[in-house]
Amino acid sequence: MNPSRTRARFRLSCMAAGALASLPAFAQTTPDAAPARSLGVVTINSGQPTSLPTQIPTTIEGVTKEQIEQAINATDSEDALKYFPSLLVRKRYIGDYNHAVLSSRASGTGNSARSMVYADGILLSNYLGNGATYAPRWGLVTPEEIERVDVLYGPFSAAYPGNSVGAVVDYVTRMPTRFEAHAKLTGFTQNFRLYGTDSSFSGSQASASLGNKVGDWSWFANINRNKSAGQPLTFTTKALSTTAPAVGARVVTGAVPGLDRTNTPWLLLGSATQYDTTQEHAKIKLAYDFSSTVRAAWTLGYWKNNTQNTSQTYLRDVAGAPVYSGNVSINGRGYTLAATDFGTSNDALVHLMHGLSVKSNTQGVFDWEVAASLYNYQKDQQRAATTAQPGALLGGAGTITDQNGTGWNTLSLKGIWRPDSVNGIKGSHVVDFGYQQDNYALRILRSSIAGNYLTDSAGTVVNDVGGRTRLRSVYAQDAWAFAAKWKTVLGARVESWSASNGFTTFGVGNAANAIYGNRSETAVSPKAALSYQWSTDTVLKASTGRAVRFPTVSELYGATATVNSRFVNDPSLRPEKSWTTELSAEKDLGNGLLRMTFFTENVRDSLYSQTTFDPAANLNVSRVQNVGRIQTKGIEVAYNGNDVFKKGLDLSGSVTYADSRIRENAGFVVTPGDTIGKYQPRVPVWRATALVSYRFDPKLSATFGARYSGPQFSALDNADVNGYAYMGASKYFTTDVRVRYQVSRQWVAAVGIDNLNNYKYWNFHPYPQRTLVAELKFDL
Repeated sequence: MNPSRTRARFRLSCMAAGALASLPAFAQTTPDAAPARSLGVVTINSGQPTSLPTQIPTTIEGVTKEQIEQAINATDSEDALKYFPSLLVRKRYIGDYNHAVLSSRASGTGNSARSMVYADGILLSNYLGNGATYAPRWGLVTPEEIERVDVLYGPFSAAYPGNSVGAVVDYVTRMPTRFEAHAKLTGFTQNFRLYGTDSSFSGSQASASLGNKVGDWSWFANINRNKSAGQPLTFTTKALSTTAPAVGARVVTGAVPGLDRTNTPWLLLGSATQYDTTQEHAKIKLAYDFSSTVRAAWTLGYWKNNTQNTSQTYLRDVAGAPVYSGNVSINGRGYTLAATDFGTSNDALVHLMHGLSVKSNTQGVFDWEVAASLYNYQKDQQRAATTAQPGALLGGAGTITDQNGTGWNTLSLKGIWRPDSVNGIKGSHVVDFGYQQDNYALRILRSSIAGNYLTDSAGTVVNDVGGRTRLRSVYAQDAWAFAAKWKTVLGARVESWSASNGFTTFGVGNAANAIYGNRSETAVSPKAALSYQWSTDTVLKASTGRAVRFPTVSELYGATATVNSRFVNDPSLRPEKSWTTELSAEKDLGNGLLRMTFFTENVRDSLYSQTTFDPAANLNVSRVQNVGRIQTKGIEVAYNGNDVFKKGLDLSGSVTYADSRIRENAGFVVTPGDTIGKYQPRVPVWRATALVSYRFDPKLSATFGARYSGPQFSALDNADVNGYAYMGASKYFTTDVRVRYQVSRQWVAAVGIDNLNNYKYWNFHPYPQRTLVAELKFDL
């Protein structure tokens, strides 16, 4: 695409009435399309409209597809968020489908239920649980579909539940206005060196899409296939032994000595959780215009994932053969390798997403919308071996975990009332109101397989858990321009939550089996915001809001046990209640926008899943609990500039300081009080981003990006002082580059490198190392 045409298409105009959106510096604007700064209703003339409320004077950031294509090596949809202030997605490999949690200013990567992700207004966030395995369903959107991504920071809109306390992300995908066709091929590879692993891991993607508008009908279809090999994500470890080898133990070499996250010596015996993934995605969208102001839209999304998880031992006997199990002797000390120490498993998933909406857009006195969505686990199975490798790769005993019957559905009725609107000209009031209902159902059935775990049917029940939650809400908020330079938004949300049909089973006659009684709670969450046009180029804004995040089904009922992990539930968990406030000043510098935001968050009964390693049982144990009070204070500074210093040079950057600490907690890790005053897990004190993009001419552009995060902890007592270890959480500084060239009107080539400086960093699992990405794209 010609950059000058792109700049002409994307215009941000801010007028008196709401949120002033700041766009990343790689947004392409021209002097003749310069935005006018005022108390802004956000008007973005670039295809599909955002579903975020643009009447709230608070922080909203956005990025368009042109900006993503120019500056970001986007292999997954979450990559679009890479350079947003204070945001991080814990993406461990390309195609990561079960651990890519979004974190924000005051929420770490262990709290997936403290942010919201939508695609065209359809919920992608997975509120069946909270934590790494309940990441948003990023795979239901491909980078090629994206028209734009918008982010609302904080729980300042009454239109969203308490999960919005961190951020609300809305992906707006393409809907053509004429015939169009696209195809894209992507290849990627990394050389990964860590402990005893030294290998290359590569993959490829292919995507194609078609769309058109004929009369009152519009349609768009996209298919995508991703095949990737990720680096090892876990490692087989043993505490240093003080005992002599067992009689007949094999003498082995290859163990790697190291320090765990508490600086305790241990041995690393091999790598595990190395995923070979094949993902297939298909989506079709249809829209029909009943009139110039009323449109119906339907979306069907299909996502299939097949993954093989394998392990590799570092150990070799005297003959050089790999050793996976049995009694061994390492440096004269005895160790026992269980059959499951080097695990293997296969995942087979098919998920379906449906969305239907009918909405009006008269911009007159009244507009309305009716929307419903359904997300269904049509198939979700994991088959895991309980026999040792290498034989386990061919079959043998094991288990099957089946989540059939799991999913969620949503219903939303919305209205917008402009009581003093005349002939399409908005008056001083804009009132939003609505009713919402969200239903979640969880079922996790784990059974043993005595024969061949790869093909046989389920046998004896090992673990069976399930339950339901429902949230019904009504809300209203009034955006009132009560004076020439003043704007306020006042609102409230009333929520009725219930949990039912909860049960936990560990086999017939097990004393831990339980059937839980039904529960219900009601909460009221007020919201308020105020903005003032200090001068023609400066806006001051203040926002505050209460958010109530109710427990998820898994937190209440989801007690599970596998060969290498255990989750301990709590059916009596209290809802998490928080007050969040931000104060912002935004100044238009002519060719850029500078924003400074002071933010605070005070959370009571914070819901936390804490994972610890039990060396006696040789497994990870996660427990969910309420933490008394967590307080966060911080400052975020962001700059976004276009044509800075010279034409074609765009700059953006952000720095975030957050002091997030546990102030009250009746619970503890080792001794009473050992968490008081400690940092909130995975919320670093310092974070920063920088992005420099230069357009040499209409065809060629180059981009350099950098991201930094300071030291952080995973444990509530901050005892994990060694972040550069398996299960640790480290600081990081990574750099990325991308060069894009418009070969012709229809062909575009791009090449990039993520983690150019090959920084080795951790967030429990190791992140990817230096990765080369190459793309070839065709547009018709």
